[in-house]
Amino acid sequence: MPILLFEKDRYLITDNPEAFDVRAAHKLLSGSYWSPGIPLETVRQAAANSWTFCLLSPGGDFAGMARFITDYASFAYLADVIISPEHRGKGLGVWMMQVMHDLPQIKACRRLMLMTGDAHDLYARLGYQAMAHPELAMEIHRPNLYTRDILE
Repeated sequence: MPILLFEKDRYLITDNPEAFDVRAAHKLLSGSYWSPGIPLETVRQAAANSWTFCLLSPGGDFAGMARFITDYASFAYLADVIISPEHRGKGLGVWMMQVMHDLPQIKACRRLMLMTGDAHDLYARLGYQAMAHPELAMEIHRPNLYTRDILE
């Protein structure tokens, strides 16, 4: 697939793997409520094995990210949507979600899923809703996997 690039107000969104700053992403993600203590190598591997999008500031610095875990045809799971604190409040997360969800590969997917503890309104604007049949879903949930005490 060709590398994608979108621009708005001098901010850029791209899926170019060379634009992905794994250390900046790690700093953001390790401070999030959903992946505290995530190892740097886990961030690197997750980004490499997903359709990862970077948000770059007008100066070219890493300002955020989001990724789809997908087969590019029938299913996509949205993960790790995060914007750097200094770039929040500018509508960048909404813009990134609109760009990503307008891609033909994502529009073709039969099912899109995500988990969120705090952004239900944002995702509802994109068409996400509570599962119609949550009894069909199953999971293995390891919320403390990245904390030191569980790894010892």
